[in-house]
Amino acid sequence: MSHVSATDPSSPFAGSSAGVATSPARPRGISRGQQWTGRILSGLVVLFMLFDVVGKLIRPVPAPVAAAFARLGFPLSLATSIAILLLVSTIAYAIPRIAVLGAVLLTGYLGGAVAIHLRAGSSTFETVFPVIFGVIAWTGILLREPRLLQLFPLRCTGR
Repeated sequence: MSHVSATDPSSPFAGSSAGVATSPARPRGISRGQQWTGRILSGLVVLFMLFDVVGKLIRPVPAPVAAAFARLGFPLSLATSIAILLLVSTIAYAIPRIAVLGAVLLTGYLGGAVAIHLRAGSSTFETVFPVIFGVIAWTGILLREPRLLQLFPLRCTGR
């Protein structure tokens, strides 16, 4: 296992000051509009996920949540555990220093949701919605953190 430091010129994080507090200035290579679009998309993801967490944590469990658990074949006793996993993932996503880890955790959670909906024979919309939400979550981070584009390059041709 190799370790690439921020001082290594070949590193996608070259020039970053790992572990050093920096100002919240806009990163190089990103416009103010992109940064705000990324923040808004990420904020919407966080709000939606927190809404989902609350629906699973409040007692008595709301009827639509109980009906969804029954239709998907899950016992209601798992609602709290699922809510805590989602809450931890969402909090990680909301903290800028560990947002990528949060996005990875949310991607796993949403992937599980897709698998469950496929197994239960849910509608196409219910099955695809978690995928769309995952794309929105990653788009929010990519717009806020251009260094990720070096790890996940999006290439345009014909220019």
